[in-house]
Amino acid sequence: MSVHLHWFLPTGGDGRTLVDRHAYTDGGVKRSRITPVSGVRAPDIDYLAQIARAADQLGFEGVLTPTGTWCEDAWLTTVALSQHTQRLKFLVAFRPGVISPVLAAQMAATYQRITRGRLMLNVVTGGDPTEQRRFGDHLDHDSRYARTAEFLSVVRGVWEGRPFDFAGEHYQVEGGLTALPPDPLPEIFFGGSSPAAGPVAARHSDVYLTWGEPPAQVKEKIDWISSLAQAEGRTVRFGIRLHVIARDAAAEAWATADRLLADLDEDTVAAAQQALGRSESVGQQRMLALHGGRRDRLEIAPNLWAGVGLVRGGAGTALVGSHAQIADRIEEYHALGVEHFVLSGYPHLEEAYWFGEGVMPELAARGLLPPLPSPLDGVPAANGRPASAPGGAPLLLAGGR
Repeated sequence: MSVHLHWFLPTGGDGRTLVDRHAYTDGGVKRSRITPVSGVRAPDIDYLAQIARAADQLGFEGVLTPTGTWCEDAWLTTVALSQHTQRLKFLVAFRPGVISPVLAAQMAATYQRITRGRLMLNVVTGGDPTEQRRFGDHLDHDSRYARTAEFLSVVRGVWEGRPFDFAGEHYQVEGGLTALPPDPLPEIFFGGSSPAAGPVAARHSDVYLTWGEPPAQVKEKIDWISSLAQAEGRTVRFGIRLHVIARDAAAEAWATADRLLADLDEDTVAAAQQALGRSESVGQQRMLALHGGRRDRLEIAPNLWAGVGLVRGGAGTALVGSHAQIADRIEEYHALGVEHFVLSGYPHLEEAYWFGEGVMPELAARGLLPPLPSPLDGVPAANGRPASAPGGAPLLLAGGR
């Protein structure tokens, strides 16, 4: 069983710091900064296209695109980026509570035709009540998961290509129809750590996605969802969301982690922890519990660092180490049953290359990836020899030749 590797599109801003989007004095809405902040990159289409093309060329299968107030819209951004890439798939995150399920099914079908089948869906039920109300959603935590279950029932129903009726607490649909269903059907990724989330994952998801907890805790989640899915007569596959800092030597990787940590002052960490502590998300509370807001116990498992979670909501852990060590940890999670690895790093462009050129060959050598594409694939032959052959390209001399 090969691993599936995905990268991340930072549509809320990027840079050489963990507090990238907060560096915008207007919260990132206008992408303008009164006081310049070193190393911060606005998420304009040209920069995002660089990341997408890098992920495509390095051999990542897809890229996750987030959803929320401080992000560009994932649907619009990724369909634009599909025109800049060849094979790359787009894992589009969206909140089911703010869109009609029939419309979402139709959008997915259109997306598949435009991109020739490169859509995957990441269903985000939502855990921050302030964020939910900002989008007009006033349901409580468990009701949101009940609504998500209905939403996905409708989506899959109308994808059948014939009129579909549904009468639930949250949706009533008469003759719902996607006249031209998507082909292929997009895989549905879904996450949630609460008792309300488990049955939804078991009944409706293709891939259950967890944030990067230590292996023993991830194993508990896999066993939990697997047993629920088995009771439904289904099989669910598993994925994990992690950041990554991979370098030629472990000391270099940890030095980078230390630099990221040194950028965070105590007031910034305290404010972030207070805000994150108000989340209703059980997964977010589990992330916070990994470090307790402290800087002195951030390596929570071998090569698993919780420093990102001091200021960032959602995925708060990173794999840190040499290329071989990162491959070891991926192999360890894979042995538990994790197939999909959704990765990111700061900055996302450079870290994509560190991982793609360092860790991916390690994984391929271990049989966990198919042979990687050669950077010379498609390069025309020179002097009658393949471009990849020794002497296949002419020697370039000084003097402008």
